[in-house]
Parts: sequence; C-alpha cells; structure tokens
Amino acid sequence: MKVMSKLRLLTALAFIPTMANATTGAFDIDRWYSMMENVRARATSENISEETIKQTLRSPAFIPSIVKSDKNQAEFKLTLDDYLARTVSDKRIIQGKKMRAKYPTMLGRVESKYGLPPHVILAFWGMESNYGEVKARHKLVDAFLTLIYDGRRETFFTNQLIALMKVADKNKQDINAIGGSWAGAMGHFQFIPTTLTQYGVDGNSDGRIDIINSVGDAMFSAGNYLNKLGWNKNERIARRVVLPADFDIGMLDGKTKLTLPQWAAFGVTNPDGSPIPSNDMLAGLVADITAIQSARDNATTPENAIDADIAPMPVINAYLTYPNFYRIKKWNNSNWYAIAISELADQLK
Repeated sequence: MKVMSKLRLLTALAFIPTMANATTGAFDIDRWYSMMENVRARATSENISEETIKQTLRSPAFIPSIVKSDKNQAEFKLTLDDYLARTVSDKRIIQGKKMRAKYPTMLGRVESKYGLPPHVILAFWGMESNYGEVKARHKLVDAFLTLIYDGRRETFFTNQLIALMKVADKNKQDINAIGGSWAGAMGHFQFIPTTLTQYGVDGNSDGRIDIINSVGDAMFSAGNYLNKLGWNKNERIARRVVLPADFDIGMLDGKTKLTLPQWAAFGVTNPDGSPIPSNDMLAGLVADITAIQSARDNATTPENAIDADIAPMPVINAYLTYPNFYRIKKWNNSNWYAIAISELADQLK
C-alpha cells in the first residue's frame, strides 16, 4: 500500500480517536489493509481493470461520521400528516411543475418507452433529490470502504463497491470522482450501484450511463426500473377515503388485501361520502394507526359523554392502496414514502 494512503488514513484518524473507541473499539489498521486486499482480490476475480482497482485503493479514507450515521438511522417518527407536509410541500410542487415544463420531450420519451407518466417520474425525482438539488456529500469509495470495515453489513457494501467499480470501468470514469450519500445512493434518483448496474440506461445516447450528471440517463434509468417492477400506467397509486370511527385499525397497515366491493361493505367511502369504485381490483388500506389510536384515547363516546358538545370518536382518514403502491414499496419499503409519491404525483398531473 502506498505511503500516501497510510498518511491520509492516519491523518483522518488523528482527529477522531474518541469516535473510533466509542463505536467499534480502537481502529484496527491491519484489518483495514486486509479488507482492501480482499477487495482487490474480488475485483480481480470479476475482471475489473487494474486501472480501476488502483484508483479505488489509491487513497482511501475511513470516515467516522459514516459509521455514526449507519448506527443511528432511527429517526423521530413523524405523523403521516407531518411527513406529507414536509415531502409534498408547495415549493416541491411548484418546482416539479417547472421541471415538467423544462423537460417535456425527455419525459415524453420515458413515457413512450417505459409506460411511466411524467407526473410519476417527477414525483420520484422530487422525493429522491428535490429535482437534482441534493448534492453528493461523500466520495463513494470512502463511504463503502468505511462501511465494509465497520462490518455490520460487510457483504452488502462489498457488493456495492464492486458494482461501483464495474460502473466506473464500463463508463471509463474516475471512480474517485463519483459521489453520493453516506449509504451509497447516487444521482437524481438515488440509485445504489447494484440497482444502477441492473437498470441503468443511456438516455441521451452518448454511449455512457451517468445518472449523476445526465438528467436523461437518470430519467430513463428510473423509468426502466419502475417498468421492470411492473408499473401499470392505467392504474392510480392510492385513493383518499374515510372509514367509520370504529373501524378495526388492525386492517390499516396495507397488508390486508380485499376487493373494492368488500372494502365498501366495511363502510369505506370517498371523502365526500360517495361510494368508492365497484370493480374487483384488490387494494389495501393504509392509515396513521398511532394517530388514530391517540385520537380515540382523547375522544369521548356517547356512553360517557357528559357535555353534548364533546365530540365523539372521529371518522378515520385513510388511503386505499392499489398495486402500484406496492411496486413503489419495492423501491422504498415505506408506507409513508409510497403515499407521498402518490400525493405528489397527483399534484403534478
């Protein structure tokens, strides 16, 4: 290993001895170099060029803040209403409409080839990178080597690094110039390298796939990915509905699938009280169960109401979730995220 690599690593570590000891014990430099040799061996066995291998291992750095982020991913849980207020903001909607006006031809080509309507692609773009405004914070080589060394998901992040090396090889890129999030997501739609290698598309026909600097490549890659997940452009994602106040909240996690007539028989209606559609499409129901339970705890039922002005248990606001909703969850396994995509897409039609 080059002396410069050691100096860079040791310089980085000199500023964070407490962090290293507090999280994974004293930094094991022998493990670090053994890990890099394993990466070299794996890359060589998968026919990655010697130039890309040299670039990858030329001057790596251990980044303690990445380890900290990986160990503290649990965030304060927002209510669904608060989450939607943050993600489906007026500013994001306005910017999405501007992007639709700026890229009508590109969006039309994506729809023609992959069956993804412009408002859906725009919704994912807005959610993932705020239409490209989110900038890369880390050199991905450093991020992946740090996470491999940490060991919590060593195999996963090794696979990501190897995939990134293949991407750099194929596109003749300097791998050290590729940046992304601490967890390895990159570009306008925040693909991880293995997703990029499987679904990446050259959208601008320049012979390279660059989802970081090319909006066309990014849009085509996202359209290809969602198409392969089975996206049906003739179906909506979710529908706002209301439920009776005493509805069984155990059925509101999206896992129970019934036909629309079956849900109607449980009292599910449109927000204005009109009937929901009557076709036999299967759908789930998703709502903020914690918020509903809290509202119930604070409400008064007719049996124990003393003051007639005290409100009874409120009706429940929820979402009927159609097959496209569950395709979104293969992209990001979060009910809140999928609902936000649905709401933002509806605003961008």
